[in-house]
Amino acid sequence: MEKEFRNYKELSLQDAVTQHYLKMRKNQTLDYVLRMREKYLTFDKPLGLWEAMTELNKLIDVSDPDLDLPNVQHLIQSAEAIRKDGRPDWMQLVGLIHDLGKVMFLWGCDEDGTSQDEQWGMVGDVFVVGCALPDSCIFPEFNELNPDMHNERTNTSTGIYKNGCGLDELTLAWGHDEYLYQVLTHHPNNTLPKAGMIMIRYHSFYPWHTGGSYQELLEPGDTQYLEWIKDFNRYDLYTKSSQLYDLDEIKAYYDPIAKKYLGEGPIYW
Repeated sequence: MEKEFRNYKELSLQDAVTQHYLKMRKNQTLDYVLRMREKYLTFDKPLGLWEAMTELNKLIDVSDPDLDLPNVQHLIQSAEAIRKDGRPDWMQLVGLIHDLGKVMFLWGCDEDGTSQDEQWGMVGDVFVVGCALPDSCIFPEFNELNPDMHNERTNTSTGIYKNGCGLDELTLAWGHDEYLYQVLTHHPNNTLPKAGMIMIRYHSFYPWHTGGSYQELLEPGDTQYLEWIKDFNRYDLYTKSSQLYDLDEIKAYYDPIAKKYLGEGPIYW
């Protein structure tokens, strides 16, 4: 029998995962996201890929009910599953780094929800800010806690956006997806294909890629995005296990691939 993943059914209101999403829904407003983008997208903190992986070995994602291992172990599990299936080397690298934006906790703070103790501004399923929150959000009962849901400018199905504007024109809740996407977009040595960048940017956008929401905001080209995400999601979700990997051992295989697509030297966060 296949293990059930993303099982939130038995969580209580006091559970850490539930509290995480309550804070996320309450605090992740359009204004908050715009402030976080200005604060964190400075690209002035040099940190190499493997140093970032080592730091991520200290972080456990409090939003994930399936796994209580350091996040780097999930990254390796995803990458190794992609490798086992003989998928392209760039996709293997994406599997290895897709959550690397969580290193934000190194310079984050409790107030922003970007610390080791307060992660509501860093991890979890993301949603669009600036328009109504859909019932496909996990814990939809928390939607009404968001101040934007009581603002006529931001509480309609399209909100501040135009019909058919497309995913790339939307502002999502702040988190590790968008952070890593922006960091790599500004990294001059990055040659990952567009499919890989889309996998990084939207893999936590469950209300869209799994819940089917925001149809009025999509454009035809987003259909290709959905195919890429669903392909990648098999490795992001269904590879979670208790198996542990040694970071130094896997580095020998992945380092040449990383240098091929990201170059040598530090990445600026």
